Amino acid sequence: MIRLAVIADPHFHNCNWVPKDSGLPGAIRSFADSIDSTRVFNESAAAFRAALDHAVAAGAKLAILVGDLTDDGQAPNIDAAVALLADYRRLHGLRVFATLGNHDCFAQSGRPQVKNFIAADGRCIAVDSATAPDAATLGTLPALQKMARLGYQPDPDDLHWETPFGQNPDWAARSYATFSPDGATQCPMIDASYLVEPVAGLWLLSIDANVCVPRDGATDFSDPAQFHDPSNGGWPSLLRHRAHLLGWMTDVAARAKAAGKQLIAFSHYPVLDPLAGASADEVALFGATGLARRAPGPAVAQAFAATGVAVHFSGHLHVNDTALYQTTQSRFLNIAVPSPVGFPPAMKLAEIDHGQISLRTVSLAQAAGHDAAFAAYRAEAQGTGLQARATDAKTYGAFMDHHLRAIAQGRYIAREWPKDMAAFLIGHQMSDLLALIGVALHAPDLPLPVFAEDWYRLRKGGALALPYIPAQRLTFYRALCAQLPKSDGTPLAAQFVALLRMMRAYLDRLPNGDFVIDMADLRITPL
Repeated sequence: MIRLAVIADPHFHNCNWVPKDSGLPGAIRSFADSIDSTRVFNESAAAFRAALDHAVAAGAKLAILVGDLTDDGQAPNIDAAVALLADYRRLHGLRVFATLGNHDCFAQSGRPQVKNFIAADGRCIAVDSATAPDAATLGTLPALQKMARLGYQPDPDDLHWETPFGQNPDWAARSYATFSPDGATQCPMIDASYLVEPVAGLWLLSIDANVCVPRDGATDFSDPAQFHDPSNGGWPSLLRHRAHLLGWMTDVAARAKAAGKQLIAFSHYPVLDPLAGASADEVALFGATGLARRAPGPAVAQAFAATGVAVHFSGHLHVNDTALYQTTQSRFLNIAVPSPVGFPPAMKLAEIDHGQISLRTVSLAQAAGHDAAFAAYRAEAQGTGLQARATDAKTYGAFMDHHLRAIAQGRYIAREWPKDMAAFLIGHQMSDLLALIGVALHAPDLPLPVFAEDWYRLRKGGALALPYIPAQRLTFYRALCAQLPKSDGTPLAAQFVALLRMMRAYLDRLPNGDFVIDMADLRITPL
């Protein structure tokens, strides 16, 4: 039996880094930035250590990291993260294999960054990489050189290692041409994909789907402004710019089957909709939101299915989801892994044995040292008037639930919801919503903003969100979603019915907690 840990998007940030000439005591990111972001920053080291400790406690000697090792690819953060992983390998024998995420590097020469840090007196100090060069995101090559031991280069312990271009590990031998959208501009980039057999019988396929594309008319490839951000690209960009990977994946899958190897693939970006198949419905209601617009379409699923790869782990969107694609000819699973720095903080542990993969989703609600920045947050709050009630959280899970509530109200609802929907939440109860949509059901005493927070909990966490929602509310939501009207009524009622249809999809998700995958037919059985 092989035990394998799967960690997504740790976004490691080194609070002990002192930006050059900043006068700061360290690099504690501002609380204001945290509650405006989809992730937290200063808690990332504690959460990452908690994930690694769970892996060690479970007896795992291998881990895959599906992108965004660091928060923005700064050299001090990469150095600290790599040193931490080296310690875990030295002390516990845990080897970590990574794939590139959109936060790990940028194009050829990196890009500038401006970050807000908390000074000793609580003031926020903006650090600009123009004057503090170590605050900038690294380019692809220098970032990979620092992370080389995370599978990007062969290791003496490997039983097999290759890239799509052969077994030459030189970065120059792993270059390919990326073209601008109009096809007129060509730019060489590194493809960091690799296949490794770290232990007998297991093949880990790291697919570099982080495609950075030059803009039309780009002439200076050292200028980051002349590249498109890869965040919104993912697998659709891979199909266009790295089509060579599909043939390689097909060959790898065929060789793995012939040799009796268990093949596990992973990339940063999902290959199936990780929102319980409801991304299109969300786009129809809210528009192309940051999360839903990044869900891949049918072309990606069809191309991936044709390779014969059966199991793929992804990150990027910080959600917990299991999605199955199947036709009469092919089927595969995309397992979206939640992040240690998003709600709900979690990772996955796999046991691979005799043609089965037992997968457990492990909560990271307990993370020693998660409160290390709380004193700085309180100092910041005194100077800005910003409420820092999150610092009352006794556990990391409670802190992250506070973060979820903050971004649900201050970011998602305020910026993405139709104005009439957002306005209806204010001062209304669940009974008012039932009257609006015409459902005769006994309503709990529930303010609608709390209902909206629960919607986001279920959207992001699936089964992991259940401990954060009282059982009575969950029972009510299931009853409500089972009685949705067929007629949408008024435009406002139709919007809320659409929202509830998505909630029903989240409640009816495939198992995304603990389950067993039978690799013969990809049958999923809850544990």
